[in-house]
Amino acid sequence: MKVLGIYGSPRQGGNSDLLLDKALEGAASAGAEIQKIYMRDLKISGCLECGGCDKTGTCIIQDRMEEIYPLLWDTEIIFLSSPIFFYGMPGQTKSLVDRSQALWSKRMLEKSPEGRKKYDHGRGYLIAVGATKGKNLFEGTELTAKYFFDALDKSYEGGLFFRAVEARGAIKDQPTALQEAYDFGIKAVGTPK
Repeated sequence: MKVLGIYGSPRQGGNSDLLLDKALEGAASAGAEIQKIYMRDLKISGCLECGGCDKTGTCIIQDRMEEIYPLLWDTEIIFLSSPIFFYGMPGQTKSLVDRSQALWSKRMLEKSPEGRKKYDHGRGYLIAVGATKGKNLFEGTELTAKYFFDALDKSYEGGLFFRAVEARGAIKDQPTALQEAYDFGIKAVGTPK
């Protein structure tokens, strides 16, 4: 089974990175083949909303997304990790989500309305970390993730969420957090399709 980890933080070695590292470690221990994408290392444009993908399911912008599209579409399980910036995802990660419009178009072209009620390309999971304790802290990011995975023809299977974690590495001060992430990875791989 192939598992893709999308590191959504601009901060290398931050809390969402550490949690995703553990989730992927857990997935690997359950037999998954792991691939990783670091959004902070990629130069990709935002969506131009040009309609270029409407009839083909292929984006007309030529940049690093060309390498990423097959991974997003073909990988059975995706973990998306993200810190919370103003109750949403960082810009680099949101650009990835927005550019997935091409895959949404592909899904609309390839599947009937009835077929779209079912997800044929796997499952998606979210790991999010925020500095505040706000009641609605994760709602925007979780909703965005849900529809990102929908565009990829993947079901959204939920996430791990941690509040009041800000300083680099502070997640290590939460006694069960890294183990929860490790177990999350194992469980995702062990969940039947």
